[in-house]
Amino acid sequence: MVKEIEKTGMPVVHMCTIVPISKTVGANRIVPTIAIPYPLGNPSLDMIEEKSIRRELVERAILALETEITEQTVFESKGKVVIS
Repeated sequence: MVKEIEKTGMPVVHMCTIVPISKTVGANRIVPTIAIPYPLGNPSLDMIEEKSIRRELVERAILALETEITEQTVFESKGKVVIS
């Protein structure tokens, strides 16, 4: 689905827990998330920590959308980009 949307010219970020699968399916902008049962957070954390994690993931996804890329790119953490 990600590749089909990008064919229209709209950038897409694939947020996932298992990066190798995202690479295999051809996602171009990949943001690793937390864990399989809770990809965008951790329910055992208090509300402030949970919000911080979610905010960082969303900010990383926005950075990925804004970044021009020429090949599959993994946006590991704030400011750190890994080109595959």
